[in-house]
Amino acid sequence: MPVPTSFSQQWIRRYHPAPSAAVALTCFPHAGGSAPYYAPLAAALAPSVDVLAVQYPGRQERRQVPAVDDIRELARQAHDALAEAGFDGTGRPLALFGHSMGALVAFEVARLMEQRGGPGPAVLFASGRRAPSRVRTEADVPRDDVSIVADVRALGGTDARFLADPELLGMVLPALRSDYRAVARYRSDPGTRIGAPLVVLVGDADPHTTPEEARAWQRHTTGAFEVHTFPGAHFYLENQQEAVTATVGERLGRLAG
Repeated sequence: MPVPTSFSQQWIRRYHPAPSAAVALTCFPHAGGSAPYYAPLAAALAPSVDVLAVQYPGRQERRQVPAVDDIRELARQAHDALAEAGFDGTGRPLALFGHSMGALVAFEVARLMEQRGGPGPAVLFASGRRAPSRVRTEADVPRDDVSIVADVRALGGTDARFLADPELLGMVLPALRSDYRAVARYRSDPGTRIGAPLVVLVGDADPHTTPEEARAWQRHTTGAFEVHTFPGAHFYLENQQEAVTATVGERLGRLAG
């Protein structure tokens, strides 16, 4: 695949464009993840929702671009790309969806949208991630390659072939290191809030997010709040795709009127 040239094209992928849809949804991948992870969701929601997926630096066709190991810097660049492409919420409503690390990036993008005078996201879906102000101990944060790979293998969500093949693993490790570093460094004050409604999705057996940690997201919005729990672990949405799509689609359907 040729590398897109414009700034927004480098960051944004649209696998099932729906330009006439009443609402757009931008999706942010997990640590080590990439934009195609959301292709099934885009297919399931089209043509009612125009789904965009963010492609972070350091992976796939952007593998030669240095990865960004700072959540807020990732958010700033993603926000700029969305604004350049006209996805800023000033026309049709724009919703945000982030899974795991992507939930933090989406939260910071929502903050930037509101801080820079825009309408802000119509709704933020935060999936598989404890609230921004909830920090675990140093012992719970994988830092070296062995610990990172073990954590990725335990959580699932990454093709096992990449973890078993030294050459393939060497291709994905730089992005994984950067993403895990970004998450470990991220801190957010309990008083940091957005005005957008917050919908939290979580697996009932997720080792990285307890029910209480998921509910703690409520402290980070002045808008409406709801939690949806699904059977499964950290990557519950892979086995619960139909249920997740129904939940997201129903909530976005309210925006479309």
